[in-house]
Amino acid sequence: MLKYFQKKYAMSEKGATDLLDSIIWTIVMNISFMIPVVLGFKFLDEHMGFLLYSSSSRTSSILYYVIMSTAFVLVMIVIAYFQYGSAFTKIYEESANQRIGLAETLRKLPLAFFGKKDIADLSSTIMEDATQIEQLFSHTVPQLYAAAVTTVIMGVMMFFYNWQLSFAVFWVVPVAIFVFYLSSKFQNRTHVELYRAKRGISDEIQEGLDSAHEIKAYNREEYYSNAISSSLDNYEKSLIKGELLLGAFINLSYMFLKLGLPSVILAGAYLLAAGSVNVFTYLVFLVVAARIYDPIMAAFDNFAALIYLNVRIERMKEIDEMPRQGGTIEFSPNNYDIEFNKVDFSYQDGVQTLNNVSFTAKQGEVTALVGPSGGGKTTAAKLSARFWDIDKGLITLGGEDISLVDPETLLHNFSIVFQDVTLFNSSVMDNIRLGKKDASDDEVKTAAYLAQCDEFIKKLPQGYNTRIGENGEKLSGGERQRISIARAMLKDAPIILLDEATASLDAENESKIQGALSELIKNKTVLIIAHRMRTVSGADKIVVIKDGTIAETGTPFELKEQQGIFASMLKTQYEAVM
Repeated sequence: MLKYFQKKYAMSEKGATDLLDSIIWTIVMNISFMIPVVLGFKFLDEHMGFLLYSSSSRTSSILYYVIMSTAFVLVMIVIAYFQYGSAFTKIYEESANQRIGLAETLRKLPLAFFGKKDIADLSSTIMEDATQIEQLFSHTVPQLYAAAVTTVIMGVMMFFYNWQLSFAVFWVVPVAIFVFYLSSKFQNRTHVELYRAKRGISDEIQEGLDSAHEIKAYNREEYYSNAISSSLDNYEKSLIKGELLLGAFINLSYMFLKLGLPSVILAGAYLLAAGSVNVFTYLVFLVVAARIYDPIMAAFDNFAALIYLNVRIERMKEIDEMPRQGGTIEFSPNNYDIEFNKVDFSYQDGVQTLNNVSFTAKQGEVTALVGPSGGGKTTAAKLSARFWDIDKGLITLGGEDISLVDPETLLHNFSIVFQDVTLFNSSVMDNIRLGKKDASDDEVKTAAYLAQCDEFIKKLPQGYNTRIGENGEKLSGGERQRISIARAMLKDAPIILLDEATASLDAENESKIQGALSELIKNKTVLIIAHRMRTVSGADKIVVIKDGTIAETGTPFELKEQQGIFASMLKTQYEAVM
């Protein structure tokens, strides 16, 4: 049972154990609700039965029933206490652990995974899906299993008491279950479609918020609004259709269950007339038939919610089962040379991005990756930091295979400045300190000064303590890029990876940054990706990548003399400037 729960609901072993405990306590609580009914029938049998038939004697006093009632109430309170703890408190703990586990899974996925996935979709899975699962496991799943087990237990007891009337009560149950079962595939398909439609609408809204400037700049507000309205209308129609059909199936099941009470009335009347049962037994089964179907109908409602739950659990399983990157956390290379040896890589099957790529970026040298857009420069640079795992070949750092090193351990050796800068809605000081969490204020300010940030930071309202808004919205593109460079300088790692690091800077600031970078890169391995040739003019080695292959390799002077791709790019940019 525990293994089933773990696999079915993507739970930990402890979570599965807690769920089983919750089900058991809910069953006990459901049965405890029957105790006052049994006690009441016993009282009626002793007292009302005596008045009606004069065939039994009073065996218990009123005080006895008062004491027993009080005792049963206390027992029910104790049971409710344990049931609440198992069904809510422990389930919430498992939900917290699931969120943490999901976050840990995301930590171990290749960094490039986040470039291909919608971040809003991932955050929705962690927060919204996890919240829905938490609510269903605390309010629905234990009650579903408990209702089923309780009904079976009560049914067996009733069949032993009087099988004819019990059959009249329960013949409708398998019929109603069969009708509900016929709807399960439809419900599952409908939930999947609605789930995807809802995610699609969320993505459209997120995209609209991210692209608000472009939408307004190109007068596309009406088009965007109509597109969102159309998506919402389609979602609403699908939702109404699904609810109507689901309601029809569930109500049809309810209708069959309601036939149980007339069955008991007719069968009981027949047996009473034949003398097979007495009035008291007949009344007992009428009362039971009036109440026994409530937990079954609740089980149907809960089972519908369980189908909805499956959609969200499958989504979490999909993320949890993705291949993780691992490796040793002990890594001390002899040097920081990066070597590519016949490396092949593709983002998807059948589409080769890099083919037989071999080059070496030596420590103490600047290696520039240049070439036409889409040739594979950025891919090669990110592969050196193990953003992905390669398909074929070998990438080493200091002679060590990086595929055997834990990505987090490997990245301790890299300072990376991306073309697309990401900043946080925090102070300038905190954003730069991201490069070295225990850096002092003076260290942060020194890095900012070297990255040519100090001048514009001093003009901010609170200086280094100014909050810069979401993704640095209060700063210009060049200022944001310089903050990113300051981070890299503060980290001071032995390997520097610069992906169009000065693309958003004017010529004057680029020259200043180049001077600062010249201090940063001493005795380090530097990989630069750039399109502007003046950025790589001082590189020790140029690697020209075109169509995923190495087209040329050499010093800037050597490649100029060859009159190949690099020389052509130099000439084109020179003519564009002139």
